Amino acid sequence: MPYRFRVLGLLFLLVFIMYLDRLCIAVAGPRIQQDLGLSPKEWGWVIGAFTLGYALFEMPSGAMGDRIGQRKVLSRIVIWWSAFTALTGTVTSFGPLLLIRFLFGAGEAGAFPNCAGVVSRWIPAQERARSTSIFWIASSLGGVVTPLIVVNIQQAYSWRESFYLFGSVGIIWAVIWYRWFRDHPQQKHRITTKELDHIGTSHHQIHGKVPWKVMFRNPNFQKILLMYHLYCWGAYFYLSWLHTYLQLGRGMTEDQMKFASTLPPAAGAIGVILGGYLSDMLLKRYNIRIARCSVGSASLFLSGVLMLAATATESNSMAVFYLSIGMGVMNAMLPVAWSICVDIGGQHAGAVSGAMNMSGQFGSFISSVAFGYFVEMSGSYDTALIPLAAMLLVSGFVFLKIDPAQVLDLSINSQQAKDQSA
Repeated sequence: MPYRFRVLGLLFLLVFIMYLDRLCIAVAGPRIQQDLGLSPKEWGWVIGAFTLGYALFEMPSGAMGDRIGQRKVLSRIVIWWSAFTALTGTVTSFGPLLLIRFLFGAGEAGAFPNCAGVVSRWIPAQERARSTSIFWIASSLGGVVTPLIVVNIQQAYSWRESFYLFGSVGIIWAVIWYRWFRDHPQQKHRITTKELDHIGTSHHQIHGKVPWKVMFRNPNFQKILLMYHLYCWGAYFYLSWLHTYLQLGRGMTEDQMKFASTLPPAAGAIGVILGGYLSDMLLKRYNIRIARCSVGSASLFLSGVLMLAATATESNSMAVFYLSIGMGVMNAMLPVAWSICVDIGGQHAGAVSGAMNMSGQFGSFISSVAFGYFVEMSGSYDTALIPLAAMLLVSGFVFLKIDPAQVLDLSINSQQAKDQSA
């Protein structure tokens, strides 16, 4: 098996473990709220604390991986977040839960930017959309498996034991990653010259300081940030509030919620596979803008329409159906968006993707907190979902304005020349 596929296999396991740890609290949410006496507004802040830590540390974590290598950075952050996963099971009140979830989010922040950095060094351009879809397949699989494991542990023991179990798994991965992985393909023993030539490694070097000002002045990159921010308003509902929505908003039993909540991420896995392959297929026939933007924009717009349909039906089964198909089409956008970061970012792919995800997670933070307030103000979980669906619709229109062919010129000297000529 080619070594780049083995690298993708380890990244698949990384994202799968990450989503086990991340979704554990969403599945256990109704029991934790009851046990600790938390209101919808307080629970929104608990969910938001994670996303705030996640957003704040996206860029520095991605830049650190670009600078010192993903081997060291991913090993460290997985150990960090695994520790705080386990500590979540020890909390007895609102305040400590907020702090632990914030620090947990700070640890997980570096995962996807550093995965993108690994892809930029190990995967050739024509395979990147399919390769990044691997991450999102793993996230969807985590979404399918987590409710089945957590609910059974809760019913047999308590919600706390699920956090202890999941916290231990990441440590094993970190040890394997550090011992086996190398930051550059040419550093890996026994990799063939044929594979090295196929990957193309000459320009993938660990670099110094990231020119942040140059990056954020770029109008095309600003559109990417806005698109992903709006997308995360709707997308984070599936990771934070879905299980509470089904159980408390739709009146499902815990066992009904356990199985119903596996359907959206299962559809999401299919979506990321189709999105990655469709984008790469279109790239062979058309230009990169058609290949990326047609898939990304259509995915976001349709997902917003389907989320609105879920709010309008009284049938629980139809609501689950609309939300499931909605997550499926929405996830087709993910490998495309992250491929764009690699396409335009080059050796700064980790920093570029980290900035995009940071912008997105600020959207996740605002929406997860706001959703709790929307529920209390409207008295309806369905009404509270409408603003999130609207954000997905707008995000789809913004995606059409992005130009993936416009590679970021992150040369400080180049930017200074432009300023002087202006």
